[in-house]
Amino acid sequence: MLKELDYFWVGEEYGGRQSLLPDMVMRFAGCAAVTACDSLIYMTLYKNLKNLCPFSTDQLRGRDYVAFFKTVKPYLRPRLMGINRLEIFVAAFKKFLKEHGTFILDVLPWSGDHDEQDTVNTIRQQIDRGFLIPYLLLHHKNPNFENYEWHWFLLTGYDEKPDGRFMVKAVTYGAYEWLDFAKLWNTGYDRKGGLILFKEKA
Repeated sequence: MLKELDYFWVGEEYGGRQSLLPDMVMRFAGCAAVTACDSLIYMTLYKNLKNLCPFSTDQLRGRDYVAFFKTVKPYLRPRLMGINRLEIFVAAFKKFLKEHGTFILDVLPWSGDHDEQDTVNTIRQQIDRGFLIPYLLLHHKNPNFENYEWHWFLLTGYDEKPDGRFMVKAVTYGAYEWLDFAKLWNTGYDRKGGLILFKEKA
């Protein structure tokens, strides 16, 4: 079964692209802020949370994206060890929501210590409910995930293959690719990242 969320374009880029930001520091260390920025744009366009950002179309101009990014940047500025814990992202995102008058959305951490199958079920539920998923990957022993090490990115779809593989659609660097989730989740390290879950409050 294939399930993909609608998304948005920034010029010819599929979502925001870190390397195109005017701030040199953020180009190299702004992945958490870009992930938050893109999550907010998505929820404005597709979850009807219109007060989060000024966009009403899925075709954005680069300069408009950068202007909005500057409003998100103060909440998730790079720091010495990076945004290397889910709780940092959660606290910053909640603060943005509070200061922009949105109280109907909850933001929860899902640790990388969770069981793989439980996490597959959670991803499926989130995507089926129309929520994209910020993902933090720390270190990984598989060199195929080198571009995702110590990096925040987004999951915007899943595909359950006939052979049993659970694939996830990873969005980052202005593009997307499909990744084998079992290989992605099992990093080979004790210290793991995890997911951010968005939920509508009852």
